[in-house]
Amino acid sequence: MGSQSVVDLIEVSSGAHFSGFHMDGIESRKAVIEQPTTSTDENVHNQPFVIGVAGGAASGKTTVCDMIIHQLHDQRVVVVNQDSFYHNLTDEELSRVHEYNFDHPDAFDTEKLLCTMDKLMHAQAVDIPNYDFKSYKNNVFSPRRVNPSDVIILEGILVFHDPRVRELMNMKIFVDTGPSTSENFKFLLCIIGGGLFLLCSSHHAIFSADADVRLARRIRRDTVERGRDIAMVLDQYSKFVKPAFDDFILPTKKYADIIIPRGGDNDVAVDLIVQHIRTKLGQHDLCKIYPNLYVIQTTFQIRGMHTLIRDAQTTKHDFVFYADRLIRLVVEHGLGHLPFTEKQVITPTGSVYTGVDFCKRLCGVSIVRSGESMENALRACCKGIKIGKILIHREGDNGQQLIYEKLPQDIANRNVLLLDPILGTGNSAVQAISLVIEKGVPESNIIFLNLISAPQGVHMVCKRFPRIKIVTSEIEIGLNKDFRVIPGMGEFGDRYFGTDDE
Repeated sequence: MGSQSVVDLIEVSSGAHFSGFHMDGIESRKAVIEQPTTSTDENVHNQPFVIGVAGGAASGKTTVCDMIIHQLHDQRVVVVNQDSFYHNLTDEELSRVHEYNFDHPDAFDTEKLLCTMDKLMHAQAVDIPNYDFKSYKNNVFSPRRVNPSDVIILEGILVFHDPRVRELMNMKIFVDTGPSTSENFKFLLCIIGGGLFLLCSSHHAIFSADADVRLARRIRRDTVERGRDIAMVLDQYSKFVKPAFDDFILPTKKYADIIIPRGGDNDVAVDLIVQHIRTKLGQHDLCKIYPNLYVIQTTFQIRGMHTLIRDAQTTKHDFVFYADRLIRLVVEHGLGHLPFTEKQVITPTGSVYTGVDFCKRLCGVSIVRSGESMENALRACCKGIKIGKILIHREGDNGQQLIYEKLPQDIANRNVLLLDPILGTGNSAVQAISLVIEKGVPESNIIFLNLISAPQGVHMVCKRFPRIKIVTSEIEIGLNKDFRVIPGMGEFGDRYFGTDDE
């Protein structure tokens, strides 16, 4: 595609720039990368999106999982049930099965679950046991073959209990039953009216809040699907299920990123979750590993501008024009990650408008010289902003020497926007960030803005500074043998300031 056709595309494109649905607190796995290499880590690009779904027994977890799978019909999704990893009961335990607590963490083979998840996350097919709830064995039926997938849903009452299992999850959902649904409560009343009133009255404590819904569903499931006696179900519920919920399951609710009230009846919550998952799946895989990495969602306009500034034949004038447009987008996106406070104003119509007030304690720091190309966009967005400078001498991939620094005296009390259009190996960025932190700036108050980032640089910065935010417009393939970003756009400073060798 020639430069002119790209310009035409940019002018006529009506593609809107929008951001995905954000939910704070969503954890991601941490990759351990010791040194930048000249090729990207293959494991990074095969990492599935792992969703944990927890909640009380019969709370509606399976319904929520089914709804997510149905809406993600164009993705490869697999469900791993914690129930598949129950321990086989010994002969002695079988003889006293009524006294066995299936809702206790020790009832599950967590080591086997971790091993299975590890294989799936490394693109290996696994055989998952089919646990038989009548014989209490996992070797009665043939195992279920599960292939690697884009999304893994790990479902079970205690999937949030073990921190090693929680660490695997990109998103944690806790399903609350909420108020009773008429169908389940009618089923419960039907059972009571059918001759079990006296038995139920002896377990009156279990009928409270949403526990009645879980109990009704559990009775339906255990009697119809698992062939159990109603009296046994009620006895087990009062002895083990309800106490285990209070002792082990409910406390894990605090680890959830999202809590769904009313379980599978909450269509709105599931729709928002699926929207967020789709956004994450559409992002670069590094965003699944580092929650502090933000890549601007691409549009035809953004792609067209990248095409122009990467073209070796593009003139300096056009390079500067479209680079400035991209830089402005990155800066504005970065400003969106700053803290805001609510503010009410009176409009010219005399009405009250509730909005937000911008963060006042802010400054920019450019890494000379390429970073200076981003200063005008920052000044255009933040009137009167202070901007400091850091000059680092670079030689090869790891030659670093601080030559000059001039930073605001009160920088420790400000949020800092660090400016450098190219994140390559990450060595210069690490030194610049380290200097800013030495000046007293908290790591979480630094936002690093750049146009393009190599995976090696992202690994380097995010591993060293997990609380810093990186905002970029595109992730590159990697670095070549000379440690230059590819496909890249050449020496950005030379092209922008017109000092490149003809």
